[in-house]
Amino acid sequence: MAANGIGWRLHGNGRTIGVGEVVGPDERLTWPRTIGIGLQHVVAMFGATFLVPIITGFSPATTMFFSGLGTILFLLITRNRLPSYLGSSFAFIAPITAAMASGGESVALGGVLMTGVLLALVGLLVHFAGARWIDVVMPPIVTGTIVALIGFNLAPTAWANVEQAPVTALITLAAIILCSVFFRGMLGRLAILVGVLVGYAVAMVRGEVNFDAANAAGWIGLPDFVGPSFDLSVLGLFLPVVFVLIAENVGHVKSVSAMTGKDLDPVIGRALFADGIATTLAGFGGGSGTTTYAENIGVMAATRVYSTAAYWVAAGAALVLSMSPKFGALIATIPAGVLGGATTMLYGMIGVLGARIWVQNKVDFADPVNLTTAAVALVIGIANFTWTSGSLEFGGIALGTAAAIGIYHVMRATSRWRGTSQEIASPASVPSGAEIAR
Repeated sequence: MAANGIGWRLHGNGRTIGVGEVVGPDERLTWPRTIGIGLQHVVAMFGATFLVPIITGFSPATTMFFSGLGTILFLLITRNRLPSYLGSSFAFIAPITAAMASGGESVALGGVLMTGVLLALVGLLVHFAGARWIDVVMPPIVTGTIVALIGFNLAPTAWANVEQAPVTALITLAAIILCSVFFRGMLGRLAILVGVLVGYAVAMVRGEVNFDAANAAGWIGLPDFVGPSFDLSVLGLFLPVVFVLIAENVGHVKSVSAMTGKDLDPVIGRALFADGIATTLAGFGGGSGTTTYAENIGVMAATRVYSTAAYWVAAGAALVLSMSPKFGALIATIPAGVLGGATTMLYGMIGVLGARIWVQNKVDFADPVNLTTAAVALVIGIANFTWTSGSLEFGGIALGTAAAIGIYHVMRATSRWRGTSQEIASPASVPSGAEIAR
């Protein structure tokens, strides 16, 4: 990288971007402009990153701390080549909720930590062996099915919040829906955050917000750190999340590569390893698992600025925000009705994004291999089938994921052996994971 600045060369005059140009990962604009774009990334990730700990019962400030720290580690491990912000992954909501109910926060954190370790190991494998095997094990029909069943499996959780304050939930949901089509640009992409703010205002008027904890919290202080404990019975809850995180990271790399015109495939292993390390650290200290964020890809697409310098600014800002207990306590005051309205949209989006992977990769459902893979796995996930073996319990997400992978590969091998395969001879598609649920 050129030495004009701290590791980045100045793009042109640093103030303007020419027609058809982009600011690459190793470039930057002037520092005031870079700082402004970095803060824009904070706004973009803010709503979704905080919703996860609020829904699961984790500390918002602690999650924000590990989000910022994880982003810094990601940038270091990928050698500043891949612009990305690591925020809270929605894929962790279901397993954390189940683990919290059965063993408490420390057990849930143990599950987050184990997920991070497994993802880091996958990253090492990809780095040294290549990413081709991911496409073989997880073709689009499997990836899309796993993402979809995670989203739809969460539907009862959304209803549990909605029924506590249906009026507030309905107004929140309506605000999100209208905002997504009424506004253009950044406000349109931040529809969920805007809807939550509208719902929060309504909840305040209706007397559903309690500020006692926020009033008692200090302005400056370290977030609360909680250590993990380990229970093998929750491992089955968290294993499917690894597959989602793989798809998200691969999709992110592919998206940035397409938009910048740079071959970033050699960085895929580092990206997976970095996200795994960030998630592992979060599990050690009380934060939710992390993933690359589609919201921030949207900011890059809108600004045409892919500079990693902006992400250093965003990570630093996140760390500063996490050092205010009052800020975290205020976030934690969001009531159930607002969460119900927001999660109705979010969980549905996760499910539909799974279907989007099928559409983008032209999955053929006339092929019984694809049809059966999705059909069986989705019912298992949505109905939350459960299987207990000794101290181990596997829920709908784990069983649905196992079914999707197992059914696809068994049927595919059998159809090829019998000569009944309906596959179209074409290069394997890459899972589109950049917009998968956090």
